[in-house]
Amino acid sequence: MWGKIIKDGKIIKQVTYERVDKFTYSSFFNYLADICEELDIATPVLLKTHIFNYAKFNTVKFIPRDFAESVDFDRLVIENITV
Repeated sequence: MWGKIIKDGKIIKQVTYERVDKFTYSSFFNYLADICEELDIATPVLLKTHIFNYAKFNTVKFIPRDFAESVDFDRLVIENITV
C-alpha cells in the first residue's frame, strides 16, 4: 500500500506499507492506522464508503473533514500497489 499526503497538488510526504499477513478488509483500519503513524498524522474516520472505494478502485482519498483533528494538507491518498 502506498500512502501519500498531498498539498497544493504535490506529494509532501509518502510511505510504502507492506503487509506481513494476507490482506483482509476487516483489518483495513489497522493498515490505515499504521500508515498514518508512519506519516505522523492523525488517523481519519474510516467509513464503509472508503472501504468500498478502495475495493472498487484500488485507491481511497481522505479529505480534511474525514479527520477529527485539523490537518495541514488537502488529502491523504491510500493506493494499492502490487509488486
